Parts: sequence; C-alpha cells; structure tokens
Amino acid sequence: MGTPTGSSCRGRRATGPARTSHGRTPRRRRASSTRDGAVRRRGRHLLLAGRPVHSNGLVHLAERARPGRGSGSGLRRVVQRGRTLRPGLVSGLIDGWEGRVKGHPEVPREQGSREQRGRSSPERRGRPEPDATDSEYSRRGVWDEAILEAVFAQSDVGLHVLDTNLRIVRVNAVTIGVLGLQADTMVGLPAADAYAPAGVRFNEEVLREILATGRPVIERRVTSIPPTDPRSRRVFSVSAHRLQDHAGHVLGLVVTSTDVTERERAQARLRLLHSARERIGSSLDVERTARELVEVTVPGFADWAVVALTDAVMRGKEPGLQARDSVPLLRCAAAGSAGTRAGVNLAVPEAGAILLPGVFGAALSATASSVMSAPGGLHAGTGIAAPLAVRGQIFGAVAFHRLAGAESYGPEDLDLVDGMAARTVTCLENALRFTREHIVMTALQSWPLRQERVTQRAVEVAQRHRSGGRGAGSWFDVIPLPGARVALVVGQVEQAGPSAVATMSRLRTAVNSLTTLDLDPHELLARLHATTLRLASEQEDPSDAGVPSASCTVAVHDPVGGRLDIARAGRSLFVVVHPDGTVATKAVDDGPLLGAEGPPFACSSLFLPEGSILCMASAAASVDDGPSTEAVVNALVHPGRTPEAMADDVDRLLAPDRVLLVARTRHLPASELAQWTIPFDFSEVATARSHVESCLRRWGHPADPFTVALVASELVTNAIRYGAAPITLRLIAQAPDPPDLPDARDVRDPSDSAGSTGLICEVSDTGPAAPHLRHARAVDEGGRGLLICATVAKNWGVRHSDDGKTVWAEI
Repeated sequence: MGTPTGSSCRGRRATGPARTSHGRTPRRRRASSTRDGAVRRRGRHLLLAGRPVHSNGLVHLAERARPGRGSGSGLRRVVQRGRTLRPGLVSGLIDGWEGRVKGHPEVPREQGSREQRGRSSPERRGRPEPDATDSEYSRRGVWDEAILEAVFAQSDVGLHVLDTNLRIVRVNAVTIGVLGLQADTMVGLPAADAYAPAGVRFNEEVLREILATGRPVIERRVTSIPPTDPRSRRVFSVSAHRLQDHAGHVLGLVVTSTDVTERERAQARLRLLHSARERIGSSLDVERTARELVEVTVPGFADWAVVALTDAVMRGKEPGLQARDSVPLLRCAAAGSAGTRAGVNLAVPEAGAILLPGVFGAALSATASSVMSAPGGLHAGTGIAAPLAVRGQIFGAVAFHRLAGAESYGPEDLDLVDGMAARTVTCLENALRFTREHIVMTALQSWPLRQERVTQRAVEVAQRHRSGGRGAGSWFDVIPLPGARVALVVGQVEQAGPSAVATMSRLRTAVNSLTTLDLDPHELLARLHATTLRLASEQEDPSDAGVPSASCTVAVHDPVGGRLDIARAGRSLFVVVHPDGTVATKAVDDGPLLGAEGPPFACSSLFLPEGSILCMASAAASVDDGPSTEAVVNALVHPGRTPEAMADDVDRLLAPDRVLLVARTRHLPASELAQWTIPFDFSEVATARSHVESCLRRWGHPADPFTVALVASELVTNAIRYGAAPITLRLIAQAPDPPDLPDARDVRDPSDSAGSTGLICEVSDTGPAAPHLRHARAVDEGGRGLLICATVAKNWGVRHSDDGKTVWAEI
C-alpha cells in the first residue's frame, strides 16, 4: 500500500481515495472543531493546511512545500501545540475541507531530501514521525505564538494592522487604551473613520504611497485628542511599514505608534525657556523687559498674562527688602492676552494701573505657585503666579492664566515659570542698575547745560550734548575769567561707563579750580595732566577699568583785544570760521593725552576779529565715528547765522555721547572799556584817580567813585614801587546783557558778582614781582595798601603773561 499522493491542497481535492494502512477506504466524515480551535477527525487533532484559516480576525494560507521524505507530499509541516503532523498522513483526510481554527501556521526551514531513508513503514503511519526536526518545529511554533501574543497583548508600542484598502484588521491593547476607543468598533472600518473619534487624521495619500512603493515612513508626528479627556492633546510618533508574503504579494500595512506627549511637552518647555533667555533683556529698559516677558508667553503658554512691578522699580529706584509672604503695592508694567476666546473678551489692565492682590494669590510665595483666581471673573481656568525677586528684594510679580477648556498647568509648568521669572528679574535688575547709573551720568553731564551763560560777555554760546552711546565722559564748560575774558573748555575721558563719568566729573572740577589761578591754557593742561595721574594712582586695581586718560581743549578769549589762546591735549575737533567765511581747521595741532605722555601740550595764539565763530567738539571713539572736517566746514560756511542754528547743523554730524560748543566772539565797545598809560612816577597817582572819576561820570556808572579811585591809586602805587614801566590802567564796566542777545532762557544769580553791574580795575606792568596780601600789624609801616584793596573789593588777583603781570580787582 502506498501513501497518498498529497499533491496539493490548494483549491482542489485529491483524485484518488485515501486508504488506511489496512487497505480499506475510510468513510468521509465532517471534521469537528474542538474547544481549543483544532480540528478533530476520529479523535486526532489536526491543523488545516492548504486552505484559508481564519484566526483572530486574520486570514492565514498554508503554502506548498518542497517534496518531503516518504510520501512526496507538497504540504508543509503543520504544528499545533508542540506536535508536528506529517502532511502525508493528513492531506487525504482534510483535502478540500475549509474550517476555522484558533492559531496560525508555522513555516519551518526547508528540509533536504530524505530519500535515502526509504518509505515509511505502515506501522508508523497515522502518528507523528519521530524525526530529528520535530522538536525544532515544536519549539519554533511555541516561540512564534508567544512572540505574537506578547507584541499584541503586552507591548507598550501601539500596533495597527491595515489591509490594502486601509481598513483596520487588528489593533493591540495599548492602542485601544491610549486612544480611548473600542476594538470591536474599529476592526473592519477604514482607518480614517476608525480614528476620527480620537481626533486623529491620517494622510491616506502617504499610506497608499507606502503600499505602492514599500518605502516606510519613520517617526512622523501625529496629534490626537482622546474623547476621554478632550482638553488633553496627545502626540504620537508613528512609523508605517508595508506587509507582504513570501511570494511578494502585498497584504497591507503595519503601523506602530509611540506616545511621545510628555517628551514633546518637555521639549516645548525647553524651547520656551530658551526663547525667554534669547528675547527677554534685549534692552536695558525696565518696562521693555516686562513687555518682552508677555510677548514670549502669550498666546503660546498663557491666554492672559500680566507683569506688575513695585512703585520703587517703576520710578527707577532700588526696591527695598520685603517679606515674601506679603503683597506690596504693584502697578501694571505690561499685560497681554490672546484676544477673544470662547466668547470671552480677555481685557488687560492699562500700564501703571494698580493691580489687586488677588491676581497673584493671597500672598507671594517664594516660588511659582498655582492660583485659581483670574481676571474678569474667569475662575474656571488655571493660573500660575510667581514673584520677581532676588536676594530678598521684590521687584514685582507675574501671573499667567488659561481659560476653561484649555490644557491645565502642571507641576513642570511651575518650574518653567520659575526659570522665566529668574531670567526676567535678572534683566530687571540690570535694567534698573543701568537706569540709576544713566540718571547719575546724565546729571553729571547736564551740569554745563545749567550754567549761567549771562555771567560772561565775551562770546555768544550755543552748546549741545548728543546722548545715546556707551556713557563716555564728555563735558564742556564756559568759564568766566577776570578782565571780561572767558575760557571755553571741551574734554572727554577716553574710557566709557560710570567710572569714566566719575573721572570726567573730577577733571571738570579741577579745570574750574585751575582757571581761578589765571594760568595760561598750556600750563592749565600741564596741571590737569598731573591731576589725571593722581586719579590713576588712586585706583585699587587699574587693570579693571584701565588707566584713565582724557583729551581736552582749552581756549581763552580776551574781548579787549580779540586775542585767543589755545592749548590742546588729544585730538578733539577745533575749527575757526572768520566773518568773511574763511575757515581755519589747523589753528592748533593735536597734543598728547592727559594721563599719557604729558606736557608740553600743543598751543597757539590768534587774534580774531569780532564775529568770528569757534566750533569745538569732543573727539569720537574712532575716526570713522566722528564727522569729517569737510562736513563740519559745510555746516559752518555761513557765519551770519546764529550760533544756535549752526550748532543744530553740526549736532546732526556728531556721534553719540559727544558734546559740541559753538561760540561767536565779541569785542568790548568804548562804553564798557577805558584804558590809560600811566607814567612811571609817584606824582602820577593823582592823575590816575582823576581818570577814574571822570570815566565813571561819563559812563553814568552807579559804582562809588571814591572806592574805585582808592583801589586804582593803591594798585598804581604798588606797580610804580615794585614793578617796571610801562604801566597801564584799565577800567572794564560789567553792564547787564543787551536785550538782543539770545540769553533769555538763562537765570542770573543775583549773588554772583560777575553777573551784577560792577567794575573791574586792572593795572599792568612789565615787572616779574607779584604782590601778595599781608595782614599788617599796628607797628608795621607797609602792607596796608593791598589789604585795603582786598577789603573794599569783592575779589582780586594776579595773572602773569609773557610781557609781565596784571593785578586786578572787582569792585
């Protein structure tokens, strides 16, 4: 008896009847299904092969195998519960039968021909063949079944199996739990319809392209809104691969999904924190910093946000120490909202408005905390409030709110708010420090703007200060000098910042003090250089701010003869424009910086006609930052304009933090100046008194003639006794400014002797000896003349020149 041919079980029956080992033809009986899903035939458990097998919603097809040993059957081996059944035995029994079982076929490795073993004996037919590969098939079947069960029942990765029509074939438990859907309602539905209740949208074109090309899609982000929690937006990382059998036939798609919501939220928080660090603090302005915090967080992080600062911070003052559990008076510095959502108008408070403490909770905690109150009665949402504090100083507070229906704030959001608040308060502290320093620097630099220009009549002045740079220590001064002269000073400390302004202030004070000595401009710069070196030696660590150095230009104009003495340290701008329009740009050379090389400094002397224009400006940080000489000359070519108009044109050319001084020279008229040459003889003292008394009567001056004559006679007597010929007597009237001068904005100090109506009496000689005041005793014969002059005069002094000296007294 031979074994059944077992040709193929795919789609057709065997042509001959199957026979048993006893040669009888068995009657066909319908196979019955057991509880475990196997097919029972006469008490034998068989798995179907060669026909469709339905298992858990999947359709499996057994394939033809290569000829095996013995029967030459074309069926593969079928494994059920660890047992391998020979296809030669079962093919005749189940050929043409189609049933439904639980399980799936296993495709073992191909086996070689066993023809050398011969045909199987009749005694071994009908029971498993005990060959060496039975145990291997058994183990592989158990492993395959366990792996498939683990993937679909225990894996934390969502699995979605789709057929070629993009219909759901099978999903695992993770997918059902995460999306909140039911498996029985999904299987058989198109994927777009099955996942629509979960808020997932599939791009069918992408899926069909995978079916067509086989190119997988890896880790594409897909969002979902589960129906169990509509406020929770979830993000999945989805990959899709094509399924096909061994013959290359496309079966469908397998899609894997991983819930990466927490990872995406963490990355979003990191991106927001990075954006806050990049965008907050772009300017050193307190209110701008507060607005930047609102712009960063609305609407991405909050529907409504407000930043409030204390009264002290809003006024630019340093906040005081305050207990954290208290709520100080807070004013709105910046606020923003997402507009109108869900029919709710999210109105924001106006800047400067006092905010109720409830916006930030009952009390400010040390860190960010959740608050339930919200603006406009929006209590249904969630909110976070955080203090803006550092080292015990409370700068203000910040509050964020989300409306009902939006995703609630979580514990991680509290840490995020703390990070943004820390960045904001650091920027606020820097901005506040800058504001305070800027106020100080502006106050120091604005001193020249408040000086009383009416105290001198030698020049008509216009001055400008162009702010907005690094805080360089630039200054200018218009200093009245005895004899109706005036000193024009422009200087700049080469460094920048508060230390430069402090150095500038000390140098400027030194200049004002040195001018009282009536020094020549180059000698004044020499002593100012010594002062700069002393300031450098006082620094604790000169390497921090660098050794201070400065540029300075001093020009002294005498309105009596029109003489201009100039000295320059550094390379500040100095241009002279004559009344006829000719321009002198090299009136004085550049000199060494103060605090650097030292004297001698560049100096020169000019005699200028009345109406000449002097233009002085501090040097720029670099040559490229400063105006070109041609540009300045073009702005000054029309000297007939007022100094104010000319200063406006030149000011537009200056770099930030530079100062400008434009002055038009004047000569004293005959009604304000009288001068006599006194012979070198004591008998001429009476003649000097007579000249003085007649001049006062001619001028109609209100000064006491006896006092003026007494001072003039004592000064002439000393010049004859201790000086040398020739001797010159000069009277200068200090009358009020004429009404046509543009000085109406200035306010005169009535106590200032130089600004009141008075006289200046000067006596010049060529002798080198200078008088000095001595308080004579009762037995002394001399020393009383100069003491009398100092007593009746408001001020007196001596100035030296190349031709001798001049003793002067203000009466």
